[in-house]
Amino acid sequence: MSESPKEGRRVRVWCDGCYDMVHFGHANALRQAKALGDILVVGVHTDAEIAKHKGPPVFTEEERYKMIRGIKWVDEVVEDAPYVTNLETLDQYDCAFCVHGDDITMTADGVDTYHLVKEAKRYKEISRTAGISTTDLVGRMLLMTRNHFRQGNEEYSIEKEGSSRMGQDHSARSPWTGCSQFLPTTQKIIQFSDGKAPKPDDKIVYVAGAFDLFHVGHLDFLEKAREKGDYLIVGLHTDPVVNEYKGSNYPIMNLHERVLSVLACKYVNEVVIGAPYAVTKDLMEHFNVSVVCHGQTPIALGEGQLDPYAVPKMMGKFFLLDSGNLMTTEKIVERIIKHRLEYEQRNNKKEKKELEAYEASQKLKMTQKSG
Repeated sequence: MSESPKEGRRVRVWCDGCYDMVHFGHANALRQAKALGDILVVGVHTDAEIAKHKGPPVFTEEERYKMIRGIKWVDEVVEDAPYVTNLETLDQYDCAFCVHGDDITMTADGVDTYHLVKEAKRYKEISRTAGISTTDLVGRMLLMTRNHFRQGNEEYSIEKEGSSRMGQDHSARSPWTGCSQFLPTTQKIIQFSDGKAPKPDDKIVYVAGAFDLFHVGHLDFLEKAREKGDYLIVGLHTDPVVNEYKGSNYPIMNLHERVLSVLACKYVNEVVIGAPYAVTKDLMEHFNVSVVCHGQTPIALGEGQLDPYAVPKMMGKFFLLDSGNLMTTEKIVERIIKHRLEYEQRNNKKEKKELEAYEASQKLKMTQKSG
């Protein structure tokens, strides 16, 4: 965006939050916030503050700081941001206003965390991304159900099935913590994509995988892969293919959700939706791929017990990368299962508190209308 003609300077926008298990809902909020100004400054709360007001976070503060820095719309990250957003913070970082979604966020004492900036008229609201939340993702892992993705004839059907613990239907829970199934659109993909084709002389790097529950391990790997060339393409396998080599009830996030999560990463230029498991000569020629990379995780053999990277290996274009990060999707699930009761209590507490706040706001609106 160009400079403000009135002020002659770029508009700095403030966003803050826990950003636990950073997903495309967080990324979409940051994308919308960035569109309201020129420079996006993101404050991230510490583990201690989150534990005090919400319950234990899944990721550590250092992991969360890194994940937010990896989102393409973020310009600056402020660590140890106050849980209640105040005017002093906005002024300290020269931000004109604060941006947040239309969901309700409160302290442990039930205080609106944005009441100070709202009263000062330095608050702007954006639409929350329907169908995704950290609460929902934690619920999926606690259940490890298949409700979040379908296969075969029902692959693209919209989920309306309930579950014993964590509703997969929007009506099963409060409007804020319930899960309304994510509806993918071409417009959403366009919003997340940078839309830039590779230049004729660009060295193109290709990687492929599930990239389920996009995390710091993925982020570090993609950063290393991007360093191998000028333009990074990520191939995402379909849900049935991921389930075949991961087993259990993986992937936790369906293909449409994984596409947006990967596109939000600042190291990624393009995504192949439903990429073939084997990296073929046709694929490499089609995208003019110079380098194919894979991380340190074991490579499962494909159909006919064939190495999916046989072609790029034969061409001398295959590299094994060590990102230096041992995080995996399975380890995240282990964290959740290990602290199952704590996370169930956190989800239930959050739901109850936010439902009460929602009902109170509805009563206030009714009172104002009748008055």
